[in-house]
Amino acid sequence: MSRIGNKPISVPGGVNCTISGREVTIAKGDKSLSMTHRPEISVVWDEGERSISCAPAPGFEDSRQARAYWGMTRALLQNMVTGVTEGYKKSLEVVGVGWGASMKGAEIEMKVGYANPIGMPIPSGLDVKVDKQFIHIEGPDKQKVGQFAAMLRSTRKPEPYTGRGVKYTNEVVRRKQGKVFGS
Repeated sequence: MSRIGNKPISVPGGVNCTISGREVTIAKGDKSLSMTHRPEISVVWDEGERSISCAPAPGFEDSRQARAYWGMTRALLQNMVTGVTEGYKKSLEVVGVGWGASMKGAEIEMKVGYANPIGMPIPSGLDVKVDKQFIHIEGPDKQKVGQFAAMLRSTRKPEPYTGRGVKYTNEVVRRKQGKVFGS
């Protein structure tokens, strides 16, 4: 039995939840997220308690695969509710002499030590701000925010000898000493 899946998801006031078939839509103001859940799971909206509950669909109660999807579906729905109410944020720092990032229309241009700057288009639904060496990514979709931050970091991962690269602001790069010459 799923421990996470058993917990109901409380939906705060002002957040609308709509379930039509397997499509779940959670919206607040101009922020809206939708998800199609697996057929092995049933999702029920309780208007009186303002909560969403998940359970294995009839006929799938003993399925091992359905139990795996049960907790995952509940976690994804909880992330959607948190996303439309609070949102998700990731911050990156570009470390290196002459390195930096700038906005060029609907894409971010990064100068990270290569011959040419790297341009990456900003996905829809994300709010990206650049402040010299810092890049701030905000949005309601946890997966989109994390994926875009990981793509920016992968342009030049931080290296342990000099510490140069693109890193998360709360990331600690473990430094190495390097070679020592002489006697």
